[in-house]
Amino acid sequence: MQNFEDRTRRCRRRLRERGAAGVVLFPSPNLYYLGGFHEEPSERHLFLFVPSEGDPAFVAPELYGDQIRDESWVEDVRLWADGDDPVELVAETATDLGMASGELLADPTMWARFTQDLRAALPDAEWGLADEVLGPLRVRKDDAELDALRRAGEVADAAMRDVGELGDDAVGMTEADLVEYVEERLVAHGGDGPSFGTIAGSGPNGAKPHHRHSDREVQRGDPVVFDFGTRVDGYPSDQTRTVVPAGDPPAEFESVHDVVREAQQAAVDAVEPGVTAGAVDAAAREVIEAAGYGDEFVHRTGHGAGLEVHEEPYIVAGSDRELETGMVFSVEPGVYRPGEFGVRIEDLVVVTEDGCERLNRTDRGWRT
Repeated sequence: MQNFEDRTRRCRRRLRERGAAGVVLFPSPNLYYLGGFHEEPSERHLFLFVPSEGDPAFVAPELYGDQIRDESWVEDVRLWADGDDPVELVAETATDLGMASGELLADPTMWARFTQDLRAALPDAEWGLADEVLGPLRVRKDDAELDALRRAGEVADAAMRDVGELGDDAVGMTEADLVEYVEERLVAHGGDGPSFGTIAGSGPNGAKPHHRHSDREVQRGDPVVFDFGTRVDGYPSDQTRTVVPAGDPPAEFESVHDVVREAQQAAVDAVEPGVTAGAVDAAAREVIEAAGYGDEFVHRTGHGAGLEVHEEPYIVAGSDRELETGMVFSVEPGVYRPGEFGVRIEDLVVVTEDGCERLNRTDRGWRT
């Protein structure tokens, strides 16, 4: 179970250390992280005020009242009705919570119209970004988050095993058919739908790293890049395997696949507390460059995963960010040969005290 109150206590402690008066959050992963309430942004003013001292409070449209009370642990829910001026309630709430002046940290995803209203309602405040306080908290996952991430990984593994059993049946299926199949299997195994747009790139389409899917039919011998995940309790999986469902692959495919697999293993082996994100990227890149494919590895080695599929830390060349226990990120080197095929292998890993734990365990070979 997510411990939203404990996260809020840690946020308040960081606010006091910084000397900030509080944070103001907008419907976003940050708001869910502290308040336990999820909603998409809309044209209506909906904020969570978290002061450095005292309890937080919601300012929300009246129609959300029961929903917030049912889903969030926050008891102070202040509502405004359509026809009211919500800016007045914003100013009143900030004053009550001691947040009318001093440094306030706003959610970085907040729409400009709402930041303008906050500035108008609180003219004596100075503004920064909430990620300066919440970023260091969110980047290290707690036990409940890790449990959800592990279970999401298990669902993705189960779906990938189902994909591997297609064999000859995959020949003649379109990429769109494969995506539909993958997403159906994710739900069947207990996932909450796809965590991002599922990728099934066959043959030359696999050489496009962010190709989603098309009506191209899988042919015998085609390598297919599968990149997909699901969510469990709001947390995602993200796994990539490159497989040949049936037939013999193109020339050079096996050697490229071997290189990518070796590069991924080298990067995973490099992960431990205190190592920089750039060093992990370099571990994968050195293997691929030594094999002569450096120009065809066109993206970073990985990205953090949590409430957002892409978040800190980013495993990118030159990064001096040191890894810490509890960080979760992807390790996904790839080689892309335009007009021919692509190969990518990806697992999520969590940094442990003496290395890392893979959150995906399906076979990384290319034969299904």
